[in-house]
Formats: sequence, C-alpha cells, structure tokens
Amino acid sequence: MAHYDLVIIGTGSGNSLLDSRFAGWRVAVVERGVFGGTCLNVGCIPTKMFVHAADLASVPAAAARLGVDETLDGVRWPAIRDRIFGRIDPIADSGRKYRMAHPDNANVDVYLGAARFVGERRLEITPNDGSPAETVTADRIVLAAGGRAVVPEIEGIHDVGFHTSDTVMRLDELPRRLVILGSGFVAAEFAHVFSAFGVEVTVVARSGALLRGEDRDISLRFTQLAQQCWDVRLDRKAVLAERAGDGVRLHLEGPDGAETVEGDLLLVAVGRTPNADLLAVEEGGIAVAPTGHVMVDEFQRTSADGVWALGDISSPWELKHVANHEARIVQHNLLNPGRLRAADHRFVPHAVFTAPQIASVGLTEQDAERGDARWVAATEAYSGVAYGWAMEDTTGFAKILADPATGQILGGHIIGPQAPTLLQPIIQAMSFGLDARSMARGQYWIHPGLPEVVENALLNLPLDPVD
Repeated sequence: MAHYDLVIIGTGSGNSLLDSRFAGWRVAVVERGVFGGTCLNVGCIPTKMFVHAADLASVPAAAARLGVDETLDGVRWPAIRDRIFGRIDPIADSGRKYRMAHPDNANVDVYLGAARFVGERRLEITPNDGSPAETVTADRIVLAAGGRAVVPEIEGIHDVGFHTSDTVMRLDELPRRLVILGSGFVAAEFAHVFSAFGVEVTVVARSGALLRGEDRDISLRFTQLAQQCWDVRLDRKAVLAERAGDGVRLHLEGPDGAETVEGDLLLVAVGRTPNADLLAVEEGGIAVAPTGHVMVDEFQRTSADGVWALGDISSPWELKHVANHEARIVQHNLLNPGRLRAADHRFVPHAVFTAPQIASVGLTEQDAERGDARWVAATEAYSGVAYGWAMEDTTGFAKILADPATGQILGGHIIGPQAPTLLQPIIQAMSFGLDARSMARGQYWIHPGLPEVVENALLNLPLDPVD
C-alpha cells in the first residue's frame, strides 16, 4: 500500500498546486477524466472560443442599421469546432504528459482512474484501464474533483438521447433546430452561439425569467431581449421526452396547459452538481452540505483532519477564478501550516457571455431588500454616454448599489457590450474600499469611452449630503 505526503484528486485548478517547493514531498495526482478540468476542456475556454465566433457571425445583422451592409456567407461548423479543440486537446494532453514523464515531477505518481474514500485519508483508486484497484493513504489530501452536469428526472429523457455542455461542442454538424432545457448561464451562452450560427433555438425555462439569479432588472431586460431572438417558453415544466422521427419532442406543462416543443437535438443545461458523491467523501469523515458541496472553513479545510478542498466540489460559486484563488490559498496553507491564510470571498464577480454580455458583483437589489441596512441604487443607459450613443445601443445599462451614508459600493451589474471589462473597476473599488464619490470624481474617465457608463451610474447615486 503506497503512502504519500500529499494526494491531489483532480487536475483542474488542483494541478496548479505543485511547484518546486513540493519537490521533497511524495505526491500522487489522481484524474478520472481528461487533464485540465472543466474550464479547459468543457467550460470557460472552449465556450468563449465558440462565443467569439458567434459574435463575429452576428455582426452583419447588427451592422445594417448603422448603414453598413454585410452578409454572412456561411458558418463552417467543423472548421470552428476543429480550430477550438485542435488548440485545447493538445494542452490537456501535454499537461498529462508533463506530470507523468517530466523530470520536474520525479516525485509525483499519476493515477489515471477514479478515487473513492474507504477510510480516514485512505483512498481506493480504480484505474481507467480496468486493472485491479489500488489503495493508497496520505498525510494530506486535496479534493479538486470539480462537478458535472445535472440531468433532471424527466420520463424518457435517457431514452431519447441528449447533450450536455460536455458533449454539445463536439457535434459533427449543426442541427436545424435545438431545444435547450434550462435558463441559466450555460443555456444563455449556448442559445447565443447556436442561434448566431443559424440554428432555430427554443429555450424551455421552469421559472418566469431567464438568468433569474441576476439582479432583477438585468434578468428582466435579458429575458425581453431573448424573447425577440429565440422561442422562449417560460414557466414550463418538462414532463416527458420522446423521439420524434430523427429528433426529440418535449412534453411541457405551462400556464396554458399542455404543449410540446420539438428539435433535432436536446441540450440539457439545468445546472451542475459537485462530484463529492463520486468520491464517497463521507467514508473519509468529510461533511457535505445539503447542496452536495464539500463543506470547508475559511482556510479551505474540510471537517476531516488533513483534507482540503477547492473549486467546484466545495465552492457554491463554481467559477474558475474562484477555484484559482482557492488553489493559491490551499497551496500556501499546505506549505505553511503554522500561518494559515483565509480565502477572500467577499466580492466574487461573474460574467455571462451571451448576447448581450452580462457581468455582476456583490448585492443584487433583491439581496439588498432582504437585508436590514440602508442602500440606494442608480442606473445609466449605454445610450446616455457618447460611445453608447454612437453604437446606437438602446438596451444596455449599468446599475450600482451603494450605502447612501458612506458611499461604499455594495453591488454592480451591467448588461451590454463588454460588460465584464466594464465591471472590473467596480470590483476593484469594492475590493480596496474605494467609495462611489471618490471613484467617480477622483480620477479621469476617458471620453468618449464606454467606461463612462459606470462613471455616470456612480454620479446618479442619491447619496447622503457630505458635511
């Protein structure tokens, strides 16, 4: 039975833990799938590469109203797909080869297989190649095994054939019609991608709005815009999936009773779930939240001595930038057990790369209403600043929430072109304690530039008078 100083399960952000400071440790890395984790292989990176191509495909339709006549001659799906994965797959492969064969990793054993706890810091690893399982023990274990797509309990869904975000990007050809089950960021991004490539998209949502976790004004605006582009079915419950010729048919229950939608393909995009259950973490004395996430303290420690967790398996945010931050925290704490650092989850931003783009940080208006503290909010439309006016953008806006007494920024939400880029100064101000008054008046804002939409939103805040 092999014993290690450290075992890392998962090669997404967990793979970044090891550097020269671990050269004297005996380390094992366990990966049941492809090296690189969700972000590299089926998440952030490939999806944004598809989104960029979709944005380019959308240009002719938007240009006509500005007097620029362009045409989209066609979309070469295989070329788009192969360019993307022709770049990504070698990165995943080289990451595996580096860990397994490079002299820098002489102290590292790589197990290609599935790990599960069979005791305190004791793992059973079942190799992917079908060879006999092995049991290993360790002084320290880091759980970085991520999550997976959720498949809802719908009668017949496993019989009709469906895709998730893990598989839909590697299609052989574009469908003519695509049904997307879900209303969150994965659904919104793929609806944009496929519709921009000429696919008829139907989005089926259980709730009364798309992206309902966003600030209500953002969610409302996006839902209105989506309804102009896609067949959006709100407040629908899918009760049955069945084959319809070469395609699929979903039976729905909605406000007006029973109805059906049909498509050549079905994309299930209702969310993701942590992989804690696949690791049988309870057998290792590791507590799990009702959401299925491994529970951690501020130092990323689990309830089991010597076991740490990071990323989607433990983080409710399930974002790559959060996983990277937590990996840095875990790395420091492994190397410096006498002076632990706490993770900083105060101001976690996120973005949705759909059309239009969306970015958010901090409190939504719904959050603020549930709290006891005073707050105010203000918005500024893209059309209210010179560059937005030049673009003739009539739908984008920035919204900022703040404490009226101190001017402390409590939240920021943007929908429109380059929303994630425009949000970054708000994240910076919140992180370093810059108040709204100082942020608005204490620096130059380039004119005419889109960041003026943030400047004006700050100036529009009805803050208490300053003595």
